[in-house]
Amino acid sequence: MRYGTAGRGEGMTLRADVAELLAVAGILDVDVDAAVADEHVRSAGYQRVVSVTAASRSRDRDRAIVATILRDPIDIVSKTAVVALVDRIAMKATGPAEFRQWSAGLLPEIGQLKTEGHREFIRRRIHDWLLWLSIVDGHVPTADELAKATSWMQRALAERATSPTVLILLADSGTSKKIRNIAKNRAGSRKLRPQ
Repeated sequence: MRYGTAGRGEGMTLRADVAELLAVAGILDVDVDAAVADEHVRSAGYQRVVSVTAASRSRDRDRAIVATILRDPIDIVSKTAVVALVDRIAMKATGPAEFRQWSAGLLPEIGQLKTEGHREFIRRRIHDWLLWLSIVDGHVPTADELAKATSWMQRALAERATSPTVLILLADSGTSKKIRNIAKNRAGSRKLRPQ
């Protein structure tokens, strides 16, 4: 395969990257020239590539695919695709160790994003998923660990966590009134079941 993180010539173009990503994913019905010309078409194509990539049992090509997507000249387009892949892989992970190992391979590639805010967003999303997976695995987080989670993850935990301890912590110290109320209402429920 031509795409990847090493041995890449300067002459490779966005067109070649898009064509290769689509071909590797077996997506034949996207007009490559239209994708190159229009970031919305390209973004939709990347989402399909992410879907195929995440559905694969093999994680061997993920880093190279992410590296290629992150070369896109529009940071928000590549960031959105990478976040979608992170979310899908996290939801399939068997536990925090597996996801930690997978995400560690991506972290060096994330530096390609020009916008620090986008790099930080992806790093925080990975951190959030590691927290989620550790809680599902039986870890009881501290108030400090929960405070470091984004509002997005705190809300997800408030809505879906089954640990009364996690819900009580969120009811006391969630970042928003809505999160605190959801957690408080769920903590009072007798229908909580182990995750």
